[in-house]
Amino acid sequence: MRNGESVRMIAWVGTICLTLAACGSNPAKTAGEGPAANSKVAAFRCPAQATSAGAARSGPIGGARLRVVTTVAPITSIIANIAGDKADVHGIIPEGQDSHTYEPKPSVAALISKADIVFVNGLKLEDPTKEIANRNIPQGAQVVEVGSLTISPDEYIYDFSFPKDGGKPNPHLWTNPPMAKCYAAIAASVMAKADPANAAYFTDNYTRYAAKIDELDKSMIDATASIPAANRELLTYHDAYAYFAVHYGWKVIGAIQVSSFEDPTPKELAALIEQVKAEKVPAIFGSEVFPSPVLEQIAKETGVKYVDKLRDDDLPGAPGDADHSYLGLMKFDFVTMVDNLGGDASKLKAFDDGNVDKDTADYPQ
Repeated sequence: MRNGESVRMIAWVGTICLTLAACGSNPAKTAGEGPAANSKVAAFRCPAQATSAGAARSGPIGGARLRVVTTVAPITSIIANIAGDKADVHGIIPEGQDSHTYEPKPSVAALISKADIVFVNGLKLEDPTKEIANRNIPQGAQVVEVGSLTISPDEYIYDFSFPKDGGKPNPHLWTNPPMAKCYAAIAASVMAKADPANAAYFTDNYTRYAAKIDELDKSMIDATASIPAANRELLTYHDAYAYFAVHYGWKVIGAIQVSSFEDPTPKELAALIEQVKAEKVPAIFGSEVFPSPVLEQIAKETGVKYVDKLRDDDLPGAPGDADHSYLGLMKFDFVTMVDNLGGDASKLKAFDDGNVDKDTADYPQ
């Protein structure tokens, strides 16, 4: 997503999709199956192949510290917390860039050519980067798709911006904390096998980091329970909360995304305005980084609050700030949504979103 590009509505041609299931996702993964509807969260277990991922080696290729390359900022932050001060972590997709369309610079190939591990999300999120990694990674190194290891194809969600006939599932697993914890488990396993001398260190960092993600998850479960059931709905600027919605029992009614394509037609816009009125959502959510004139217009014509503060791949604050982290990103977005949908975000606000290891370095950009 880039500033200055036009805005269009994704997938509202004809009938507007009302739930994830209506847009072609797994029928078992519909809104209402999380803590809002049941006494416990919709179950997710990190699969065995994820927690045992990686190839055994005697140590880093260069004989010193592990050299790790990652893609989007949330994943880079997760990996950096496991790596601590025992590996060099380089995030290659700048914050605020659209990871779906990012084209790697030539310098990325040079960086990858010296890497021990390249972590990508997979699920077709950053295919150009993965292709460069596969072509340039040195012998004995490995490319690891954390998202593809976390869920199987039968768990993929296809929806507004990711229709099944397009062949690309929604890749935003990390907005669902239990899946982000699986990313961390994969990182710990892969790094421990690649650098056995520091295996205990990576495992310890994972244990502490997993506990923090569990705390964030529990705080969000409590916050969800405090939101009136009719308000647990999302209309956002970017289609990033499909797996989040399944887990917490929310309903995603749509997503509008920045792109290089045309603006929505008057008919499409009118249809969505009527849908927002019918759903009676108290707020719709835009981006702090990428303003949306379309969402502003919808808010104006429906009388619904427009909150242009959500973030996607860009972390809060600046490198070095305590909240410049994956945990800080999720805390910020969750508090923003809960506060504006009539819930109690006090536990979320009290959550410590700092890194687990004081030696965890902010990754280079």
